[in-house]
Amino acid sequence: MKSIKYIITLSITLLLLGCGPYSFTGVQDLKAETFQVNYFQNTANLIEPGLDRDFTLALQDLIINQTNLSLTNTNGDLVYEGEITEYRISPTTAQSNSTAAQNRLTISVNVRMYDKDNPDEEFEQRFSFFFDYDGSSQLIGAQKDTAHEEIFDRLTQDIFNATLAKW
Repeated sequence: MKSIKYIITLSITLLLLGCGPYSFTGVQDLKAETFQVNYFQNTANLIEPGLDRDFTLALQDLIINQTNLSLTNTNGDLVYEGEITEYRISPTTAQSNSTAAQNRLTISVNVRMYDKDNPDEEFEQRFSFFFDYDGSSQLIGAQKDTAHEEIFDRLTQDIFNATLAKW
């Protein structure tokens, strides 16, 4: 009877210890304590005012919300930088009268990430995502804000997954 209690206690202890390092965001064993996101310059052919600022803030907010890292303006342990390389609106489907039935806004960013403590983890990668909308409407006002927000959500999550979650 004592051996059964001992085995059960040992099993529960090992189970609980095995669950300890799990993280819902997938971020584990970071030596870094701070991060900085340098301004993402808009170098796309089509310039959208404020897009660069909004994207930079969206990336900062996502990292703040999903990690314990502190934001800094200089000498961050992790440094994100890059540029917005594409802001393009193009037709995706046509109607019989040669007009677009649906348009697509595509935004692409080139991201470089530097890790002061682990230079082997540094990388550069291009990320891109799109938003489709009705060809008869213009991308202005609330619809443009929704499009940018949806694209930024996907882009920043993809960047986070590639750099911190390693997915």
